[in-house]
Formats: sequence, structure tokens, C-alpha cells
Amino acid sequence: MSVIPDNSTTVGQVPAADGTLRILRYLAGRPAPVAASAIARELGLPRSTVYHLLTTLAAHGFVLHLREERRWGLGTSAFELAGGYARQQPLARIGRPLVAGLSDALGESAHLAVMSGGDVLYIVEERAPRRPALVTDVGVRLPAHLTASGRAMLAALPREQVRALYPDTSAFPDRTGLGPRTPRELRELLRTVRARGFATEDSEVADGLRSVGAAVRDHTGWPIAAVAVTWADQELDEKVLAEAVAETASVLESRLKR
Repeated sequence: MSVIPDNSTTVGQVPAADGTLRILRYLAGRPAPVAASAIARELGLPRSTVYHLLTTLAAHGFVLHLREERRWGLGTSAFELAGGYARQQPLARIGRPLVAGLSDALGESAHLAVMSGGDVLYIVEERAPRRPALVTDVGVRLPAHLTASGRAMLAALPREQVRALYPDTSAFPDRTGLGPRTPRELRELLRTVRARGFATEDSEVADGLRSVGAAVRDHTGWPIAAVAVTWADQELDEKVLAEAVAETASVLESRLKR
């Protein structure tokens, strides 16, 4: 007769997998990158084991090593995992009626997007009637640094994470010839976003269209998504739109934390 091992036995047979998952969970809960020694201390793991696992995770893009600061943080492959979860039902299902309500209230098109590496990926799209055609749609990716949604999420990330995503000028594709082209320009733009509490873009994704976006954060403060509205009418009050977008993002945050 065969005996099925319990979960504790199974986990004990794969300590590397257990340690890897614990490290990723620990880093996901930190507001900024941390030293390997702190990881080892907090998790009760040998330093040699932690360094080995971090090196392997870095080779696959799940963590990044900030050499000058001697700290470790989540890498772009971890963003892909987070985006994969976000694209599934919970976030889209809860966010869809809120985004639809925002679009109806403002009479403009509204979206919900998540980060995926250096891009934003749109997971909910509500098109307002008799409004200009948009390049955004469910499943569409756009460079995060050009979109209001992406800027809102980038501004909420630790600065070290932003530097890892945008190390040099090669990380700045453009669509209309507008937008930041260097890490310095992006840092200045994100500084403004943090001060205002919302992000904007004007003709940087498509000529004549403007957007405003606000980040949706999880219980640790990590940006898991962003709500945005796009419009063409230059007479509309950007501040009014920003307040409505920020309110929708706040409601979505509270519902996700229940």
C-alpha cells in the first residue's frame, strides 16, 4: 500500500524551492531593496544559501542586485508573475464595474492596466461613445514611461526598481517624439507625479489625446495596477478628471484589501 506524504514532508524534500519562495515573498513585502544579510537574518537561512539562491534568481531576472548599495530587490520577471496574476479574474472582475462607472460619469474612455516589465498591459477597457479611437485595448502593451498609467505605477515603485527598469537611454522607446528620453528626465517627471498624486501624458501615446492616471496599491504600498482616463477635449479640467480617477483607484484599493 502506498502512502501519500503530507505537505511538510514534501516541502522538506525541496529546501531550495522553499527557500526561493520565502525570499521572493520577503522581498515582495519590503518597501525597498534589502541587504542579503538582512534576508538571511529575517528568514533564518544560512548566508551562503541566501547568496546562492539570490544569484540563481538574478540569473533568471526574478531579483536584481544593486551592487553599489549591496542590496537586492525584485526584478522584471517578478513583475511578469504579478502581471500574470493581475490579468486573471480577481483584479479585472472587481475593477471592471468601477472603470465602467468612471467612464460613464465623465463621458470619456477609461482603462485599468498593470505593469509587465517596462510596459503597461491593459486588462480592462471601457470606451465612451462618440469619442476618438484609441490605441489602448485589452491585451495591448505600451511603454510604461509614456503612459499616465505607467507613470503612476513607476512613481509608486522604489527608486531602485525604476533605475533597474530604465538604466540608460536604450530603455526609452518613443511613439510621437515626445516624452522622457533619459533616466534623469524620467526621474524629474516621476518626482512631479509623486508631488501631485497623479500622472499625466499629453500626445505622447497618440497625437491630440491626453490621459491622467492614478496607482492602485496593495497592502504593502506596492503598485499593482493603475486607473486612467483618456480624452481629446482641451476644454476639460484636468484636475477634475484626476480627482475622479484617484477616487476610483482608492475604491478599487479598498475592495481588493477586503
